[in-house]
Amino acid sequence: MPAPQAATVHATVLFDGECGLCAQTVRFVQRRDRQARFHFTALQSAAGQMLLRQHHLPTDRLDSVVLLEDGAVFTRSTAALRICRRLSGAWPLLALFLALPRSWRDRVYGAVARRRHLHFPEVHFR
Repeated sequence: MPAPQAATVHATVLFDGECGLCAQTVRFVQRRDRQARFHFTALQSAAGQMLLRQHHLPTDRLDSVVLLEDGAVFTRSTAALRICRRLSGAWPLLALFLALPRSWRDRVYGAVARRRHLHFPEVHFR
């Protein structure tokens, strides 16, 4: 009898459904997620709001990507780098930045997040 295969672990990515950069990032991840491990939900959607409440996260702050993975919650740079770990190509190498202090990584993440609406048109996923 063949050995049972390990189940594909799925993770949920909550993203700002009104952010053009976020929408482009979702498409980028989908193209490189060959195992279809990620599910995507807009933070503003009913499902996104429910997941935020379930994980005791604020429902009114929409400035961070949230990764729900293996029962744990990750936000900001940690979420982004953990997502990179599961992508095809050289993208998993970016996870090496997880070794840096989170405060440093989150400062860079925050700088990009504050400017995202200036450089990318607004979209609406709900």
